[in-house]
Amino acid sequence: LPELGEPISHYTDAVRVGDLLFISGCVPTDAAGNVVGGDDVAAQARKVFENIGAILAAAGAGFEDVAKVTVFLTDVDDRQKINPVRQEVFGSARPASTLVEVSRLAIPGIKIEVEAVARVPGR
Repeated sequence: LPELGEPISHYTDAVRVGDLLFISGCVPTDAAGNVVGGDDVAAQARKVFENIGAILAAAGAGFEDVAKVTVFLTDVDDRQKINPVRQEVFGSARPASTLVEVSRLAIPGIKIEVEAVARVPGR
């Protein structure tokens, strides 16, 4: 998707297999590759979920179709700061979730990365 910019390695933003959409790890960057949100993990999370939302929409799905997310944080204590953002995005939907603390992520300054698996509604 143009609004996400080019992937930084040999992968694609998402792959559809049957009714499933596998979304690669999304980070808080704009189309030019600039980190969005500065040092604010909640602002970074909003951008991550905005990017995921764009991928879902392009596939004809929404956050209600997400079955599983994996969240990578550089500080597990930031979970409390990103939970309100997750609740805003998912509303009453509650996908399965895994949260992992990592020592760093691929782009300096990034505090969060999220990957997802969604079911694409029938046509």
